[in-house]
Amino acid sequence: MSELSTSELRRLDLTLLLVFLGLLRHRKALDVAVELGLTQSAISQSLRRLRDIFGDPLFLRRPHGMEPTAMALALEAPVAAAVDALRGALGVARTFDPATATGLVRVAAFDAEQAVLIPPLAAKLRNLTPGLTLSVLPLGRGAAMEALEGGRADLVLGYVWDTPDVISGEPVYTESFLVAGRPEILPQAPRIDLDAYCAADHVLISPGGDLRGVVDDQLQAMGRSRRVILGLPAFLPALAAVAAFDALVTLPARVARAFAPGFGLVTADPPIPVRTFPVSVFWHRRNDADPGTVWIRQQIREV
Repeated sequence: MSELSTSELRRLDLTLLLVFLGLLRHRKALDVAVELGLTQSAISQSLRRLRDIFGDPLFLRRPHGMEPTAMALALEAPVAAAVDALRGALGVARTFDPATATGLVRVAAFDAEQAVLIPPLAAKLRNLTPGLTLSVLPLGRGAAMEALEGGRADLVLGYVWDTPDVISGEPVYTESFLVAGRPEILPQAPRIDLDAYCAADHVLISPGGDLRGVVDDQLQAMGRSRRVILGLPAFLPALAAVAAFDALVTLPARVARAFAPGFGLVTADPPIPVRTFPVSVFWHRRNDADPGTVWIRQQIREV
């Protein structure tokens, strides 16, 4: 038997294959119709299409039922294997087994989330799903959303205030701010008054390179200001800089609590009200119901 051409394959569909296998099992069109929830007329029409595609009667009518031809018997094993493979593939796509899952999870995460969320997430994934590899992409907000839309990232972690319509998201936690500095610069930690804060030199975390942040906007609204002497694109270098000379840095509270003590720094509450912000996990809507994405999101919430 020669291979089917592309045009012949296009004429096949899953219902035809299920009818074919049903006739091989039951040998009666009525039983196949009941099993598949079809009418006898639909079974007869499917059989006509199968005969036309394969150029063979496939089943001969006999008093005891439908007798398969030699070609039908030869097709039984490969057709059954094809249907089973498709059934298994679709079943795998609807489930996610952490113990056996393999592949690469690409997460675009900003500096703070890289420091706070990624290490415990990686540790948890290593224990629960050792076949998965976690890859972190250091992308800014706009580039991260583009990576999600283009399929170059699976998830994004961070604070994004304006997302495209095709992006879904859910909050992981709400973040606030702390001030970090050497103990001699923050002698009254965990407090610092506004005059001391404004009089100190400051390090600003600014991935974009500008030397102004939400603190400066708040100070300006109060008729005050501060002196920024250094701008850095990431939080840990900023903590290292503050540890090296007399200055303060205002940064997300979770980063400060986790890493400031390691640099010999103490922390204080900001002397001005600084708005909190939600840190969220984002994904493309095409993965809303993807079991693997749903499972990874759950792990992120738990860590």
